Amino acid sequence: MGFKEVAVVELRDPFLKFFVRISWIHLWHFNCQCPLRGSRAARETRHNSRLSGAASIRMNAVQRRDDWPKPVSDAPSRAASRAVNITIEIPGVILGVIEASQTRVAPADAELASEMDAACERMRRELSMQQVAELAPIHAVRAMFRAWGVDPARYRPSAEALLRRVVQGKGLYRVSNVVDINNLGSIETAWPYGSYDRAAIALPVALRLGRVGEKYEGIGKQTWHLEGRPILADCHGPFGSPISDSTRTMITEAARAVFTVIFAPASSEAGAVERAIERHARRLERYAGAAIQKTAVLS
Repeated sequence: MGFKEVAVVELRDPFLKFFVRISWIHLWHFNCQCPLRGSRAARETRHNSRLSGAASIRMNAVQRRDDWPKPVSDAPSRAASRAVNITIEIPGVILGVIEASQTRVAPADAELASEMDAACERMRRELSMQQVAELAPIHAVRAMFRAWGVDPARYRPSAEALLRRVVQGKGLYRVSNVVDINNLGSIETAWPYGSYDRAAIALPVALRLGRVGEKYEGIGKQTWHLEGRPILADCHGPFGSPISDSTRTMITEAARAVFTVIFAPASSEAGAVERAIERHARRLERYAGAAIQKTAVLS
């Protein structure tokens, strides 16, 4: 008698029918659970995937602080589409890029405010207006602007404008945790920083000089004419600059996916951009509850 015949005969017994049914239920349960564990492990490691594009990229793994609640799902960050790569069309610049999801935009908490105040007080004590102008990073950023054909005395880089304000005893603007983190990093490095609402950006993105007739509504300003000025532009047109950003992609309390760009001179000390990226990412985690998705250095 073959195996199939034995199975047919034995399954006529009611007790064996019950036993086989229970066995199949346990087997089905086991098979369903195992793939779930595997897919969860794959999902938790997917955030370190590599950015690609025209620029050469060095990746920096950034881990989320354990004491922040972990996001329930990373679906919102994937809804923001693929990673942002920037085509660099002007010379002498290195870009630090940080992409974050699950960001909670809100007023700065007491801890961030205290860190900002301490940095401002230290710089106010240690620097004069003349010394700000003589700082090596300020000279390097000005040289970068001149290489683009932009007069830094007429169109002052945003970091220099912030440093001058701090040394005058006016402190940093208080806008939101995300913007305040930008300004804090900017006065520490003397490099311009910009953060943008990723949901408002349509790829591809380029760093280039503004063209004839290009303009946008600047934050805190009226229409800003962009011809010949350094800009970030997507397929809808210009949205950011190391001088002043637009209202189209500005950070509001509705922003969840945040895209940050650090504009550093190509002459910057080796490793300095990576350190600035790491510090910025940690602050986004600590003060805005963000989940860091990707970081990169583009040159």
